[in-house]
Amino acid sequence: MSDKPRVPLKWAVVANGENRRVDLFATAAEKAGCGTPRVVEWLDVLRDGGHDFADDEWVRLDSPGENAEVDRLLRGTDDPTRVEGSARWYTGFLDGVRSLRGGRRLDGPVDLAVLFDKRQCHARLEAAGVPVPPSPTSGVRRPVESWSDVRVLMQEAGLRRAFVKLAHGSSASGVLAVETSTTGRIRATTSVERTADGGLHNSLRIRRYTDEVEIAAIVDTLAPDGLHIERWLPKASLGDRSADLRVVVVAGRATHAVVRTSRSPLTNLHLGGARGDLAAVRALAGDRWAQALDISERAAACFPDTLCVGVDLLPAIGWRRFTVGEVNAFGDLLPRLTGLPGSGAEGLDTYAAQVAAVQSASPDRFPVRPAPSARRTTEDST
Repeated sequence: MSDKPRVPLKWAVVANGENRRVDLFATAAEKAGCGTPRVVEWLDVLRDGGHDFADDEWVRLDSPGENAEVDRLLRGTDDPTRVEGSARWYTGFLDGVRSLRGGRRLDGPVDLAVLFDKRQCHARLEAAGVPVPPSPTSGVRRPVESWSDVRVLMQEAGLRRAFVKLAHGSSASGVLAVETSTTGRIRATTSVERTADGGLHNSLRIRRYTDEVEIAAIVDTLAPDGLHIERWLPKASLGDRSADLRVVVVAGRATHAVVRTSRSPLTNLHLGGARGDLAAVRALAGDRWAQALDISERAAACFPDTLCVGVDLLPAIGWRRFTVGEVNAFGDLLPRLTGLPGSGAEGLDTYAAQVAAVQSASPDRFPVRPAPSARRTTEDST
């Protein structure tokens, strides 16, 4: 963080007010002397067609998840466990983001459109020279319309093992870790539960499917929402568990990191993953730890209009090198985790680090966003 004097700021947060993310950020803002942030509900934004912010408000967007009514408006279903509907969610979410007017915004609409499309995100990272897994769908080169397409693309790319992901998914929703063998056997590891009526539901239990007909039925159901395929890279281990990293980057600097370990290919903490020993990882990585942080910062730099992102970093076996799996717009929910040594965020959680970064930044870093109507008026007059 900068050594500039930190000044009180007027904060507004677009969020689901009951979510613990709001409480954590409000605590950080209050401790920094900024008072309690004004909360603008995602439900109101979506119902009212937008919201207006004052020029002196610093506007932070937070996840619209974990609210049944907001989810219904975005995805068109009353069942929050349903996997389908992510393409509709993506369109509705971006429409909501674009309907916000004024304020100093810390989440760029163009950045968000890319961050929530894994195909576009992969292509942007690749173009910037950030190491990413090989992918036949990077930049939406070819649409994936069925399991047959997945099989063809995997074969053409020489992928025996691959992750098949919803292009607009999050929290491992709809992700399948697919393994094939030379004898024709196939296995998919996923949190997707397929019910008797063919519906797909997110589950907290990892499942393994070995019947290709059933795997095909799952993928064919997901395909209309858009799919992304990438090589399944062997990961480093910590003890007897595979491991990866979530690195939070604030204002261009890697400030926080957490190790996620699992006995399955999916390390998400809500799917049975567990936090690992970061000190042990740093010791195993040795002088390559600096490389891990540098790659995370390079990935975040691909999204210059966004204050904070969470980078999912995939370590190779032996912790020899690192690859970026995903970049998350709302990847900062790491309660009680304080900043890395030398990061400038020592003693601060991820939310306090963001408040401190904005307090010490130049106001020009995040200019006031004019209302769309004002832009149209200017264009019409020329």
